[in-house]
Amino acid sequence: MRRVFGAKKNTEPPPSIQDASDRINKRGDTVEEKIKKLDVELCKYREQIQKTRPGPAQQALKARAMRLLKQKKMYEGQRDMLYNQTFNLDQVSFAAEGLKDAQQTMTALKSANKELKGMMKTVQIQDIDNLQDEMMDLMDVSSEIQETLGRSYNVPDGLDEDDLMGELEALEADMGDETEADGMPSYLQPDKQSDYDDELNLPPVPTGPAQGRVQAEDEFGLPAVPRASLRG
Repeated sequence: MRRVFGAKKNTEPPPSIQDASDRINKRGDTVEEKIKKLDVELCKYREQIQKTRPGPAQQALKARAMRLLKQKKMYEGQRDMLYNQTFNLDQVSFAAEGLKDAQQTMTALKSANKELKGMMKTVQIQDIDNLQDEMMDLMDVSSEIQETLGRSYNVPDGLDEDDLMGELEALEADMGDETEADGMPSYLQPDKQSDYDDELNLPPVPTGPAQGRVQAEDEFGLPAVPRASLRG
């Protein structure tokens, strides 16, 4: 079959923009090297022309320098043309990369849009509003429970502002009495006059030495027992 129809030739893939740009840059570098060599030779001819007297020898040096100068101009034209091609390829490459980035961005946006649509199906605004209302109701009930549990017992409700001011004045008076006598509270201060002594009319406690019969003591410091009692 191959003899009749022939075999399919393997075609090489077309060069990419980067490959073409690299190849042109390489050619441009080669041309730039030739221009540098011509500059060196032109400098040598310039020195020789300055040292040579006018005449046939100087004219011959000028003719050679002119040929080198023409070659340099030709290479400079080629170099500029190659640089322009490289610039155009860079612009095309930049545009292609921008399109690739745009395609990737669009693909990412489509995927994100699809995910968002799927998520929005599970989230409803009405459900969120209902949830917020339920949370507010629960917070109100919780506040009522806390107020009920924190309520005080056996507290009279008939107190007005006058009663409050009277209680505060009485408390202030008690605190003022406690700060007297070098800061000692009133309930710790000693009584100035004993009320119990006045009510009982008891005689005063003797302060002098005891008078009358003094009982003897034995050798151990105990009251001595009379001998008569021991015999009986």
